[in-house]
Amino acid sequence: MSVVTVLAMGAMALIAGQGAKDAVTKEGKTVAKAFELRIYHTHPGRMPALEKRFIDHSNGLLEKHGMKLMGFWKPVPAPEGGDTVLIYLVEHASREAADKSWDAFRKDEAWLKARAESEKDGPIVKKVDVQWWGATPYSALR
Repeated sequence: MSVVTVLAMGAMALIAGQGAKDAVTKEGKTVAKAFELRIYHTHPGRMPALEKRFIDHSNGLLEKHGMKLMGFWKPVPAPEGGDTVLIYLVEHASREAADKSWDAFRKDEAWLKARAESEKDGPIVKKVDVQWWGATPYSALR
């Protein structure tokens, strides 16, 4: 198990006490919330640009499209090779809702403009790892 995975699992544990409830549809059915753990690996020296993009643009746009940002983390100390890893957790009403939110976000003109502007000095993100998590029946997150 990689250090990043262990840190990501720790991040999940830290938010366990926040207490989110599953969504209920119009028909009264319970739909399990989906938790998306995203691990961004940046090109060397590009973490400040990624953080600026989240602060100035991405956070607001993600929330605009129905995504609840649960928290952001970075390994401490930074992994060998430098400050190149950012981990964040997104709560979605369901996997279907997540797909719709991401589709809308990726097409948003404000996002396309912000991304292009932030990458004028070169690409920022080298790789994104995504893991989907579901809260257990005994979790405070349910």
